[in-house]
Amino acid sequence: MRPSRRAPDELRPVTLERGVVKYAEGSCLVKFGDTHVLVTATLEDRLPPWLKGQGRGWVTAEYGMLPRATSERTRREASAGKQSGRTVEIQRLIGRSLRTIVDLEALGERQITVDCDVLQADGGTRTASITGAWVALADCINWMKARNMIKANVLRDNVAAISCGIYNGTPVLDLDYAEDSEAQTDANFVMTGDGRIIEVQGTAEREPFTEAEFLALMALARKGVARLVDLQKLAVA
Repeated sequence: MRPSRRAPDELRPVTLERGVVKYAEGSCLVKFGDTHVLVTATLEDRLPPWLKGQGRGWVTAEYGMLPRATSERTRREASAGKQSGRTVEIQRLIGRSLRTIVDLEALGERQITVDCDVLQADGGTRTASITGAWVALADCINWMKARNMIKANVLRDNVAAISCGIYNGTPVLDLDYAEDSEAQTDANFVMTGDGRIIEVQGTAEREPFTEAEFLALMALARKGVARLVDLQKLAVA
């Protein structure tokens, strides 16, 4: 039995609330159970120096956790003077995931920066961030379309992410912290709306996992991502 009493293939309650920040071109408050992330998308008329003059845009991401997003206060990284390796790895993952489904040429020489701020953490903050980031990005692009800044389809597909793991010997979907901290194996899957794979992160925490177990996790991830994509489509409809 899972601590949350969910079925092995059951997601936590997921909500995607749009338009939660007045000034951002796109925003989404995403909730995966007790994991809550505020995502904003900001349009900027600037590019990294190495990209200037190439006729295409850029999508990048930043990620952070508020001090009391966890059970004990976490020191702000700004006060420490540098980002942790975990933070850098997650924000690069979010940026990579979004760029795979964006037509950067159609975006033009502009940059969209997606900020993911974890308000409350209970496992799966990176997967919630990616899923909510797509909604904020879609709203930002629609904001641009409404002002005739772009005409072509910039978004080529959806992108969503979900965690899976082996808990008490059973493959399960969408781990919360209680499961993640005790899982024998945990993995994160980032996929497109049509089921293609963007990134897989899988780690054996206690003992190696088999190919059959990996395929079971993959099957769960496909189900979970398909449900998340349906929720994304409902949110932006």
